[in-house]
Amino acid sequence: MSLTRRSRHRAGAARADDGEGRAVRRATAVVTIVILVVSGLLGLLWSQQRRLIYFPSDGPVPSAATVLSGARDVVLRTADGLELGAWYLPGTGGPAVLVLPGNGGDRAMRAPLAAGLHRMGLSVLLVDYRGYGGNPGKPTEEGLATDARAAHDWLTAQPEVDRIVYFGESLGAAVAVGLAVERPPAALILRSPFTSLTDVAGAHYPWLPVGKLLMDRYPSLQRIPALQAPLLVIAGDEDDIVPWSLSRQLYDAAPEPKEFLTVSGVGHNDPALADGPQMVNAVERFLATHGISAPGR
Repeated sequence: MSLTRRSRHRAGAARADDGEGRAVRRATAVVTIVILVVSGLLGLLWSQQRRLIYFPSDGPVPSAATVLSGARDVVLRTADGLELGAWYLPGTGGPAVLVLPGNGGDRAMRAPLAAGLHRMGLSVLLVDYRGYGGNPGKPTEEGLATDARAAHDWLTAQPEVDRIVYFGESLGAAVAVGLAVERPPAALILRSPFTSLTDVAGAHYPWLPVGKLLMDRYPSLQRIPALQAPLLVIAGDEDDIVPWSLSRQLYDAAPEPKEFLTVSGVGHNDPALADGPQMVNAVERFLATHGISAPGR
């Protein structure tokens, strides 16, 4: 090969090597940028996740009597020193219902449910967790468990109350399961419960590694086999927040006695699941089946 040809060959090879090098550098840069962006997003999600889980309503909560006739404002004192506002609606004596709400709003939003339970002669305690309803503190899984214990302690101290039923709504259902395993109630009612918060997040964001990111997990599926109380699970078959299948899976893992009610054609925040007649009537029948009723009923 002549010197000219060899020179041309070397130049061509150099250009090819340089082109391949530029392609590798570009690919490396793209991968690096993607990794940095994804890492940043995951870091932001991890640090802000509780803002995506807990949604307290803004503004003060009105006094109990202005919303529920016969109700009064009470204060719950937690083991870690917080004072939490709550509403108590006394019944005719005997059983009381501790209502553990979901992740949004405040106790005023549960007033229609309390009224429906009160019409059965039951006493009702409507609570707001830390950070909700003008209460101090910030909500966390352990914090909500502490608040539920404080609510239970307050109810057990009332002389007219002889038994306590837990009514847990959505996220509050997970709080209720945890409390029920620690402190067995007369009965447990779960509305739109889930197996774990990890499973709910995974159903909505299957592409995210939620199992490694979540700080608050609420593992109800692990806890409910230890339940020692009659159970009623209520779920809507068009729930697009907590899939019906997760409620059913939790129910299947629970021991007897238990009942499952599907409310057809309704979603997570439908009024039928808040205080609808089908749900309220099912609650009354369930409690009566297990001998839980107000005096004279």
